[in-house]
Parts: sequence; structure tokens; C-alpha cells
Amino acid sequence: MAATPPKLSLLLSLITTIYIFLSCTTTPVFSAGKPGPFACDVSNNPELKSFTFCNPSLDIETRVADLVNKLTLKEKIGWVVSGSEGVSRLGIPGYWWWSEALHGIGSNGPGSKFEPDNVRAATSFPQVILTAASFNVSLFHLIGKAISTEARAMHNVGAAGLTFWSPNVNIFRDPRWGRGQETPGEDPLLSGQYAVAYVKALQQRDDGDQTRLKVAACCKHYTAYDLEHWKEFDRFTFDAQVTQQDLDDTYQPPFKSCVLDGNVASVMCSYNQVNGKPSCGNPELLNGVVRGQWKLNGYIVSDCDSVEVLFNHQHYKNSPEEAAAVAVNSGLDLDCGSFLLEHVEAAVNRGLVNESSINRAVTNNFATLMRLGFFDGNPINQLYGNLGLNDICTKENQELAREAALQGIVLLKNLGNSLPLSPASVKSLAVIGPNADDKDFNMLGSYFGNPCEYTTPLKGLTAYVPTVYHSGCNRILCDVAQVDEAKKIASTVDAVVLVMGSNQSIEAEGLDREDITLPGQQQLLMSEVAKVAKGPVILVIMSGGGMDVQFAKENPKITGILWAGFPGEAGGTAIADVIFGSHNPSGRLPLTWYPQSYAEKINMTDMNMRPNPTTGYPGRTYRFYTGPTVYPFGYGLSYSGFKHRLAEPLPTIMPVELEEGHACRSSDCKSVNVVEPMCKNLVFGVHLSVKNVGKLAGSHTVLVFSRPPRVHNAPHKQLVAFEKVHLRSKEEEVVRFEIDVCKDLSVVDEMGNRKVALGKHVLRVGNLKHFFNVTI
Repeated sequence: MAATPPKLSLLLSLITTIYIFLSCTTTPVFSAGKPGPFACDVSNNPELKSFTFCNPSLDIETRVADLVNKLTLKEKIGWVVSGSEGVSRLGIPGYWWWSEALHGIGSNGPGSKFEPDNVRAATSFPQVILTAASFNVSLFHLIGKAISTEARAMHNVGAAGLTFWSPNVNIFRDPRWGRGQETPGEDPLLSGQYAVAYVKALQQRDDGDQTRLKVAACCKHYTAYDLEHWKEFDRFTFDAQVTQQDLDDTYQPPFKSCVLDGNVASVMCSYNQVNGKPSCGNPELLNGVVRGQWKLNGYIVSDCDSVEVLFNHQHYKNSPEEAAAVAVNSGLDLDCGSFLLEHVEAAVNRGLVNESSINRAVTNNFATLMRLGFFDGNPINQLYGNLGLNDICTKENQELAREAALQGIVLLKNLGNSLPLSPASVKSLAVIGPNADDKDFNMLGSYFGNPCEYTTPLKGLTAYVPTVYHSGCNRILCDVAQVDEAKKIASTVDAVVLVMGSNQSIEAEGLDREDITLPGQQQLLMSEVAKVAKGPVILVIMSGGGMDVQFAKENPKITGILWAGFPGEAGGTAIADVIFGSHNPSGRLPLTWYPQSYAEKINMTDMNMRPNPTTGYPGRTYRFYTGPTVYPFGYGLSYSGFKHRLAEPLPTIMPVELEEGHACRSSDCKSVNVVEPMCKNLVFGVHLSVKNVGKLAGSHTVLVFSRPPRVHNAPHKQLVAFEKVHLRSKEEEVVRFEIDVCKDLSVVDEMGNRKVALGKHVLRVGNLKHFFNVTI
């Protein structure tokens, strides 16, 4: 083929540039029902084929390198912020990175839109804390997969991006934390298992291509973040003082699991400081741990405006350029906000940041988008291109939302087997409480989008029996209780269901609780109603954190208590199904319920997990707490009974094989470092026979706890394995666990090193105990 004449070549280039400019935007936009424009849309603009980064047959590294080399510094900087600016001359549209998928597609970030003429709703699953109460890893995965499918469908019709900043895997350290509801609870193992299952379900493609992503997940908020606004402290300026032992033993493990086992595409650094350094400006935590030790394959993003907070609120640096520099140099790739857009170029010009660091950041960002197919043209021509509006709010997904709520609801009290209620004997039911007929989406918790359907507890219960309703309170805060009206109704019916608890005006992002009692006059209302009731009184608590309901636990007139978390769009149906016995409850508490005295005596700012006998500090979470509880971690009743027995004998001695010359061969050691050669043979099976001895079929969660020797201030109890099993009445099944001494039974010493404790260990399942020794 003859070469194109220079003048004609210049003309064609000019035409191409004008075409690309007209067909692409420079700022992120969404048009309802009008997806696009798309990067590398060669079907509409064949000229783009000449760009190496638009060639999907090449490896991602080659494509990204080509793209970065084509960009000016200013254009690169446009891609280190969440509202990334398009590059019209290269046919690249703008992109909003921020979308949420905590328990369904949320409407919080600008990357997702619910609009009447396009996507009006998406399935809203239970808030994470309730899903975690199911202790069902398969369920975690099913929910994530359903959400990722709806996300892809929304993307195809121009209603969502591809990067979702979920899940929240912070440890629920203190019951007053407003965002604890977003997390899987207080246990590092459960939180890590949830994170891995959910992340994999969001990200893994159905074609098995491990180099590509369905959507990109993000584990947040890294790290030791669990305070919103408590007294004079707020999340923007709080400096979390954390020991290395607590950091590596409690706060870090869920994030480590996210990256190493879940292969998450992103980690979000938090607002707070950790030991005097902002999380988003801490090179040891970002470059050192996330990128260095854990080898993150993806990008590090700030919580929104964290870099601006670092400068304006924490006053960590003297100039905005220095603040921008410390964030980028620490390992930050993407700023949720505009601070880097405004100041990082000046930082480069001042020599505070090398352009190579900007290249690193955009390389990580572009590589993620490449893995998502953002640079492969119209998504309709890609793997999930067939998904659309019909794949959102499907019957299957809505039923899954109901099933998730059913599996999570926890039965806390069932005096005299008052539950389940019988529709045949309960001819009239009073439904009382400010959460009973909620019209404000209280059941969804935080970070929600428009639900497909919404069934309140009142509606769910009315589907079983005739009901009479009274709110009992002027609002959820219940500063005014309508006691007389509620008592009048309660005294005339066969049974009463009280639907109480909290909502986002009590516990939420930016809002921690002062007290952990039921709000306002709710307790008064409940006690007075119970006095006049002639039949069973069932208390349903909606909340993210635990409540001190010791009064209800001890009140014989309150015969049943259920915790329903924030149960999602089908929550009302699920609550009614449990109360009337269509479902046998199997949820277990993923957090400790403390008495009010805990909130009165313990500063929320104390990050220490371990108790201090000298000061009387009782410690935190079931692993370390030494004080009284209202309900312990892992507690939950069933309408059936279950028994455990060992199906096979367990070892009583586990010998540790040390290399010749090891110091512990000749001296008295309390523990040895976890190292590969030693750990090879330190694995044994635990085979438990579980039998349903009740009259009803039901699911049962087997929780395996360990009590290590008392070395290195080890936990007095820790969860090492769990499994959910469904059994018919009188059915028996063997549940098998593989216990790795180094991985599952090790402890963390004062310096953050993982150790195998020598001496007597105890494994416990329910009332079943097994003692064994780890020896040299």
C-alpha cells in the first residue's frame, strides 16, 4: 500500500481528533438510558484501532504502559481523582470511580444513579451485620454475585460504573460505633471470611479469566477506623493509638484476607490517624504493608476528601503541595475528591513528587479499568453485554434478600417456647412500636439504594393474622411515648409484637451513640404494655449495634426476643416468617451485647483490645472482654435442639519439629515463631457429628472456638472455624474441619509476630471440650 501523503495524513489526523472530541466528554457524566461514550469504541471510530492501549488482544501491562506514555502530566493528574477527566484527543471519556455496593447498589456515590426512566431500583439485601449473623459463607457469596450481576446490568444501561467501594471490613470494636452495622462484626476470622467470599463474588468472572474483573471491589477503611463522632472526638482528627500486637492481631487481619485471599482490586485508606500518622499519608501502611507485604494487585484510594482532611483538619503538613506529596509518595493512587487535582501538579513542580510516582498511580488505576473492560469499547459487546433492566430486581434476587434476612435473624429469648406463634390460636395481634410500620426505609440501614419492594413488619405480620397497630412513640427517639393508647390495644388481643430499636438518626455514619440502651421511652412503653398483655409478648429489635435489654431478658411477661439488625427490603416478611414458624431461626450474634455500664465507664477512644487489671479496663470483644454481658458473641437460639459429639478421636499431643540447633531445643520456651518447615505436619481433622434432636427441621451453626495457653496476652477465646448445616428432625450429619495449628491456633506476640503457643490448648464446640498439648 502506498504511503499516505503528509498533507492528507495531517487532515485525517485532524478529522479524527475532531471526531473523538465531539464524541467524548472531558468530565464524567451519565445520561439516563443513554450509555456511553466508551473508551476504545473502535466500532464507531475505527481510527482508534491504531492505539496500542485499545488492542484487547495484548496483555494489560503493555496496554497500560502505552496509554500512560501518551498522556501529558496534566492529563495524568486528571486520572488520580475520583471524578476522572476524559482525554478527548485519545477517545477516552471521563469516569466516576465512586459507586457503592455494601448490601445492594447504593445511591451514595455519583457513579450510580436511580432514575424514573432508567433504573428505578435494585435489590436491597440485609445490612451486613445481619448477613454476618448467618455465619454462612455460601450466602455471603450468593449475595455478592447477585449484586455484581445487577451492577453490570446497570453499567450496560448507563446507570453505574464498574468500581464499587465495598465491603467495609473494619472490626466492630465498640458497640457505640455508628457504622458498625456496615461490618461483619467484631471477630477477625468471620470478618475475613466474609470479605473473601464477598469480594470474590463481586469480582470473579463466569468465564474463569483471573486477569479480568466482573466489577472491582474495595476493602475499607484501612485501618483501625471505628469512630465517627463521639463527644469531642471525630473521625477527621482522631488519632488511634494502637499497639503493634492489636494492629496485627485484630485490626489488620480482615484487610490482609481481602488482599491475599480475596485478591481485592482496591483498598481504601481511612480518615483517622494511626499512631500519629494519617492513614492516607502513611508509607509504612500503604507502600510497606498493602503494596509491599500483601502485593495488592490494584489501586489504593482515599476515603472521600481524606487528603484535604490531612491538610485542613489534621494540619499534618504546612502546605497543600506537601500534603498532596505525602499522600502520593506514601502509595495513594486515587483521591476521592479534588485535592490532588488542585495541588499535585504544583507539588511536582516544586520537586516534592516525581512524575514517576504519578505514573505509578495512574498505572494502577488504568490497569484496574483495563481488567474491567473499560478500554474495550461498548460493554454490550463484552462478556456481560446481554445484561440489562430485566436482570435487576429479579424474583430470584428478591427471594435471596428474604432468605438472607431469615438466616440472619437471631432468637435471643423464647420463654416457655412461646415462639413460634400459631396463626390458628392467635386470632388478633397487636403490632406496636416506631419501627413496625416504617415508611422511611429504616430496615435498609445505611448505604442503600431504592429497593425493589419494601415490606414492613406490620405488613408481613398482617399477612398471617389480623392486626391492630399503634406506633407507641412519636418517633424512633421516643421522647414522647403514647403508653395509654398502646396499653389499651395490647390488653384486648391474643398476642403482642413490639418492634423497637434504632435507625440512622441514632447510629450512622458521622454519628456514634452515647448510650447503648433503647432510645428514649421505648423501655417504659414496652414494660407498661407487657404488664397488661394477656398473651405472649414478642420484642423485635432493629439495630446495628447491641442494646442493653437486660430488663426485657429478665421480664417474664416479655416471652420472646428477636434481633433483626436492619433486615433489608424483605425484612418485614422475614420477621413474620420467624415469628409464625414458617422459618426456624438459626442466626448467631456476630458481636457482644454489653450492659449500659460499659458505655458509661469505657472511653470509646481507647483502642486497646486487651484488658488491664491494674486500671480495671475490661478489654474489648469476646476475645478479650472480662466483664458481664447481656448476650455473648455467637449466641442464638432455635426452635429445635442440636447435639454435638466427636465422630473420630482427636490427638492429645501435637509435636512441633524444630530444626537442629533451635534455641527452644535447649531452653524453656513459651512459644515458637510460625515458620513454613515447622508447620507442615501441624494439621489435624475435627469431625463432629451434629444431630437435630428437635421436632422441626432447622439450620445450625457449628462454631469451633480455641483457648490458647496464657502467653503473650493471648485471647481467652477465639473463633477458629465455623460451618452452617441444615438438618431434618432427628437427622444427624458429620461436619468436617481441618485445623492448622500455625494458621488457626497461633497467637500474636507483643511485637506483632505470629507464634505457636506451647502448652495446653482447648477446643470447644458448645458444651463439648477437647484438651491437647503442643510440645517440642
